[in-house]
Amino acid sequence: MVKFEVNSQQTAVYVDTTKTLLDVLRDDLLLTGTKRGCDSGECGACTVLLNGQAVHSCLVLASELDGQDVLTIEGLSKDPKELHPLQKAFIEKGAIQCGFCTPGLIMTAKALLDRNLNPTEEELRYGISGNLCRCTGYSKIVDAILTASEEIRSSRQ
Repeated sequence: MVKFEVNSQQTAVYVDTTKTLLDVLRDDLLLTGTKRGCDSGECGACTVLLNGQAVHSCLVLASELDGQDVLTIEGLSKDPKELHPLQKAFIEKGAIQCGFCTPGLIMTAKALLDRNLNPTEEELRYGISGNLCRCTGYSKIVDAILTASEEIRSSRQ
C-alpha cells in the first residue's frame, strides 16, 4: 500500500510492482484527465506534477509514491467552478484542437511558470519541448502560456 496526496487529498492505494503512477491515476482513482499516450516518456501526454516537478507519469512506478504529492489537471484550479489561467488561455487562444495533449502541456506549463513566471519565448519553447502536439502547432500553445503568465503576474500585484 502506498499513501500519498493527489490534488490536495490524501489517498492510499494497493499497488503491484509493475503499476505506474499513470495506471493508478486512471485505473484506480479514475482521474482520466491524464492521458495515456506512448507509455515510454516520449510524448508528454501523461505529464503531472510530482512534488511540484513535471514528470511523465508513465515512467514513475506507483511503489515510489509513498509520502509524495501529485497534482493532476483535475486539481489544477483551487476552485472547481473556476478554470486556472492556463486553462482559460488555452481556450481563448485556440491552443486546443483534439485536446489529447492539452492536460500534459498545461501541467508542464504550470511547472515552468511556477519556476519562472516571466519566461522568454525561447525558454518557454524549450520548457515544453517534451510535450508533443499533432494538431495545433506550437504558436498558439506558446501564445496561450505567455498570456496566462501575464494574467498570473498581474493577479499577484
